Amino acid sequence: MLLVLALALQAAAPPRTIAIDARLALDAGLRVGDTVVVADAPGVAGDTVVVGAIVRRRADPSEIARGDYHIRMHLDQLEALAGYGNHVDRFAVATRGSGATTRALRAINDAAFGFRAYRSRDIAAETSETFRVVSRFHRAIGVITIVASAVFLLCILLLKVEERRRDVAALRLVGISRRSVFASVVIEASLVSLLGSALGVVIGWLTSAAVNGYYQAFYRTPLVFSIVTPRIVAFAVVLSLGLGAAAGALAALRLVRTPPLALLGR
Repeated sequence: MLLVLALALQAAAPPRTIAIDARLALDAGLRVGDTVVVADAPGVAGDTVVVGAIVRRRADPSEIARGDYHIRMHLDQLEALAGYGNHVDRFAVATRGSGATTRALRAINDAAFGFRAYRSRDIAAETSETFRVVSRFHRAIGVITIVASAVFLLCILLLKVEERRRDVAALRLVGISRRSVFASVVIEASLVSLLGSALGVVIGWLTSAAVNGYYQAFYRTPLVFSIVTPRIVAFAVVLSLGLGAAAGALAALRLVRTPPLALLGR
């Protein structure tokens, strides 16, 4: 009688719930409240569960190229599904403060042989090594681009100054000093650099938004792939003004050191 009652209560118990990630919900067409069967292999009997929540995936760089689906379930459900018994591959322990973390690491590592505890930031640094290499590569490309653009800017300014040889000669002959001519060329170059910086910031912001929109939709992740911060904008503007003023100064020096009559071709 007791056995029959226990079986009846077990049969009447509602299915347990699981949480699935948004990618699985979108691909499988699942919604909260749907009933699914979770099994360790296709075509075998499993555990009937109800989708209780849909979880948005975290912005984790290590999961970008992985197409795995995530399911969160109760520990006893996972244990029965995996068939592991009373053991796990890895687990996370939350601590309060750096001192508590150090003591926990020492206690766990000294408890037994065969496993080891790590700080979460050490694991994150290890899994992000590929992104560090890509970051260094992008930095090298940026340095090469800046040097090439500086040379190109200097050549353009030299050509523009050469086209104004007669105008500068006329100014010099009417009494305009070398310092005034030099300052006017440098100010003009700085204004052009400032205008180019504003245009570059707008183009960079639009490009960053397009990159994030495309790759976030492609990988279905909230991870931000490209950012334009005030620090980046300030660095770009200062660098542009510096390169523009330096290129203008070099071009102006070459111009003001030439006698006015030589500028007129006489």
